[in-house]
Amino acid sequence: MSHLDRLIDLALDEDLGAAGDVTTLALVPEGARGRAELWVKEPLVLSGAAAFARAFARVDPAVSVRFSAEDGDAVSAGTVVATVEGSLRSLLTGERTALNIIQRMCGIATLARRAAEAVKGTKTRVLDTRKTAPGMRGLSKAAVQAGGASNHRFGLFDGVLIKDNHIAAVGGSIKVAMERARAHAPRLVKVEIEATSLDQLREAIDCGAQVVLLDNMDDARIRQAVEIAAGRVELEVSGGVTLERLPALAALGVDYVSMGALTHSARSMDLSLEIETAAP
Repeated sequence: MSHLDRLIDLALDEDLGAAGDVTTLALVPEGARGRAELWVKEPLVLSGAAAFARAFARVDPAVSVRFSAEDGDAVSAGTVVATVEGSLRSLLTGERTALNIIQRMCGIATLARRAAEAVKGTKTRVLDTRKTAPGMRGLSKAAVQAGGASNHRFGLFDGVLIKDNHIAAVGGSIKVAMERARAHAPRLVKVEIEATSLDQLREAIDCGAQVVLLDNMDDARIRQAVEIAAGRVELEVSGGVTLERLPALAALGVDYVSMGALTHSARSMDLSLEIETAAP
């Protein structure tokens, strides 16, 4: 079973419990058929279409979902982006789980689009982080890409990022942390290390870091960091990043800006599923 199916099944389990959809079971005859439309209520960037359809498939494989737009498309308010047809009981039972997923993913994609546009025309790329809702990382990172921003590492398994707590765990030494990382990390994986001061940046460069994360630095110190690095390492800015600040950070010449807000603070967008026709 795929990760997405396990996620959807868990969401359905917490919604249906042991008794199922008691309202729908009481009101809707078993053989009733229905058709519903997915309405976009505000401008957004679409993401999560496949997961939306999959939620209905986990309820009832016979339900048909057809989208008229693709992930990454900008969609205007008042647009019908999908139709759902099948058992009316299945449509009503799967509605909330399907909407919860697509509303959240559209929110992430829409915020990511705004972030990507804020640095358009510069070398700076906006990255996401691991600050995702548990179980929804794959969907969230796909939504970031749909919006036009970029993915940082997916998890702890596919990138070396030495943070302040890692440095503290080896006695506070950047040199020791870098030596251990370079000795044990896969050779094709970049080694990135966090720096909270310009002195730490210099030390990280001397120790062979490939990427240095500038944590919670103001613009003046970031400007100095770019001068110190002089292209010898890639620089990532993290901490205190807002949409409004992105153009200024890009103008400083950093390579990456990571925004946890892309996935942990994106507002769910307003979509609704409206039953259009039903036949007993």
